[in-house]
Parts: sequence; C-alpha cells; structure tokens
Amino acid sequence: MKLFIGYIFLFVDPTSFLFLYIENLIANILPKQHKFTSMFALIIAGEAIFLLPFILMRVFKPVIREAFLISDAQIGEAQALYGITAVISYFFGGFIADKWEARKLLSISLILTAIGGFWMTMIPSIFTLKILYAFWGVSTIFLFWASLIKATRQWGDANTQGLSFGLLDGGRGFFAATIALSGAAILTYFFPAEGVDITFEDKVQTLQYIIGTITAIVFLVSLLVWKVLPKEQTTIVESKEFQFNFKEAFQLMKQRKVIYHSVIILCAYCSYKLTGTYGTYARDVWKYSLEESTYFAVFIQYLRPIAAITVGWIADKFVPSKLIIPAFSILIVTSAALGMGFFYEQPIFLSFTFFIFMALGTYALRGLYFAIIEETKTPLQLTGTLVGIISVVGFTPDIFMSLFVGYMLGKDPTLEAYQNLYSVFTIIPIIGLLATIGFRKAIK
Repeated sequence: MKLFIGYIFLFVDPTSFLFLYIENLIANILPKQHKFTSMFALIIAGEAIFLLPFILMRVFKPVIREAFLISDAQIGEAQALYGITAVISYFFGGFIADKWEARKLLSISLILTAIGGFWMTMIPSIFTLKILYAFWGVSTIFLFWASLIKATRQWGDANTQGLSFGLLDGGRGFFAATIALSGAAILTYFFPAEGVDITFEDKVQTLQYIIGTITAIVFLVSLLVWKVLPKEQTTIVESKEFQFNFKEAFQLMKQRKVIYHSVIILCAYCSYKLTGTYGTYARDVWKYSLEESTYFAVFIQYLRPIAAITVGWIADKFVPSKLIIPAFSILIVTSAALGMGFFYEQPIFLSFTFFIFMALGTYALRGLYFAIIEETKTPLQLTGTLVGIISVVGFTPDIFMSLFVGYMLGKDPTLEAYQNLYSVFTIIPIIGLLATIGFRKAIK
C-alpha cells in the first residue's frame, strides 16, 4: 500500500498539477497578475494563521507531549478553550470585518498569532499553554476569519464564487499538506527509528527550533499580506457611527436560509474534523507502521486541493448549493459502509478507496459552503456580519468534536470502536443533506 501511495504521488505530481490548474483557471479573470497575487496572499494567510494552533499539534503531537510533559486529555482541554474563545470571536469579528479593510485586519491577526508562537518557544507550563490556546482563539478568528471570507467574496464576482472559495480552500489544503509532509520528514531526520540516545533536552531544543521556524513563517506572511493585498477604497467612519448593528444581525439570524446555512457548515466541519482519524485507522486497523500511516494521512490531505478547486469550478457552471447534495450523499454512503464493517475481511484496497471518496466529499463541501453566500442575496457590506453569525454555529465542532472522537475511540482503539464512531457519525451528513434541501427551498 505504501508503494501504491508513492506511485500516485509520482504520476499525479500534485505540485505541478495544482499550480498548472490554478494558472489555467485564473487566466480567465483579469487583471491576471493582480488577481493571482491577491489570491495567493489570501491562500497562504488563510492557512498560515492556523499553523501554530492546529498544524503544529497535528504533525508534532508526539514530540509536544514529551517536551511539555502533557497528556492527550490536557491537550484536548487546551483546544476546547480555543474553541470557546473562537466561537465568541466569530460573532463579533463579523462586525469588525464590515468596518475595516481586510489588509489591516489580516496582517494584525498574523502578527498577534506569531507573538503567541514566540511565547510557545519558551515551553511554558500546562496552565500557560491553555491560556495561550485561549489567546489564539481570539487572535486567529476575531480580526481574521470574517475578513478572509469577505475578501475572498470580493475577489470573485457573482458568477465565480465557486472558483473563489474553491481556490481558497484548495490552496490552503495544498499548503497544509505540504507542511505536514515536511513535518514528517523533519521528524524522520531528527528522530531516527532507533532513537535510543535522544534525550529530553534534545527533544525540547528540536521542538523550539520547529516552533520558532513556524513563528517566523507566520510573521513573514503578515508582511506579505500587507504588501500584496490592495487597499480598499473605504470612507472613514466616525467613532459615533462605529457601533455593532445588532438589529441587522438579529434580522439575519431569524432568516431560515441563514439557519440552514449554519447547519450545513456545522455538518461539513464535523466531517472535516473526522479526517483526523483516517491516519489512526490505518495504524490501528490496517496495522500500518507509524511511517506508512503518516504518509497515508498526508496523501489524504493532498486530495483537498484537487476536490475543492475542481468542485468550485464546476459549481460556477451550475449552482453551488446543488452540488452540496451529492457531497453529503457520498459521506452518508461511505461512513455507513465503514461503520458496518463491510470491508474488514476484504482487501485493504476497498476500504482505502472508500476513505478516498469520503475525503473527496468532505473537501468538496469545504470548497462550497461559503460559496453559497451569493445565493442568499446578502448585501456585500453585510458579508462580515453574516459570516460571523453562521460561523458561531458552524465551527462549534472545534469545541466538541475532538472530545467526541476521543470518547468513541477510547485509549486503545479497536475495529469495533471505529465502526461505532463512523456509524454514529452517519447521522451528521444526513442532517447536512436535510439542511441543504431546506436551504434550497428557503432561497427560492
């Protein structure tokens, strides 16, 4: 199977394929150079902001546990605090995005997040690490998230929203997958298989080097965003006029299409959070080695740009919300099949294929669920407010999904535990499918 994955990377060559694909798609939108550099900055910023709170833990978790002397439960508590502060920040950040230009907000957020990375290089106590994650919940969301989505909507027009958000999430996925692949190589270099002579001090120093490097990358990206993103021609708002318009917010909240939109994102994001179990399934059920399961997880991440960009491009030829229906349907079929254990006694290739389809359905949803903002006919000046509202509900899995997966799998996951997890999870895409149908009716 490892050779099979390797041949896929060899023949597909995702690096050249992706950038050729992006170049051809953007070539139809003028001015080409300005559009390309702006989207490139949004893509890099959109994933760089989450390198420290998420990608770092996802790739280097074993080292972090030993260097910080921290358990999985304590890591879960830190991430739950992130989720709580992030959910609050989603709502109020939407108002901010409608008042100030994205260039300033994105740059400030990246700088604040980088400051948190410098703090982490000091290997703080467990309590301080939890405070740091709570801080990141604000720095990565409050000034950032709604501004990113609004800038992406402005990047395209009414007929290219699928392409805009497909490029954003696909590009972010490619960047994240490349970081994960690099992380796997770094661990192999610093921690060879024998690893007998690696001391605690060596682990701490190596982790400090890695965190410092990532922190520097985040800071440099903030300068890139400030330099590349265009200044918005906005009028200066007097302080007495700068106030949160809760009336407009509550009017949006009461709309059925907004409620359905929030549920769609919630279900799609739960599916995305579940992708973290693909690699551990390969390790625990297929009995892959640590290296093989890591590269399988990296391979799955490389499907994200392919799925998001392709589906986004197709969505502009049809209607984005219509494509969400088959995406959720794929998740229902694949998760139900894995939950029932149809492939346990069959060749691994069959279950491997189902994981690929499950990932494609998940990543397709990520490229679509913000593209349907245009279908709601929400005025551009209220985009930030709308994004804040739907994100409060849509991204609550940051609080509970990791705890849910941990509870279902237990300390030593078995095939039965994974079957129970995927069986229960099947309920979520069913809800997402029903919400999509409701959304389609509400916008007519």
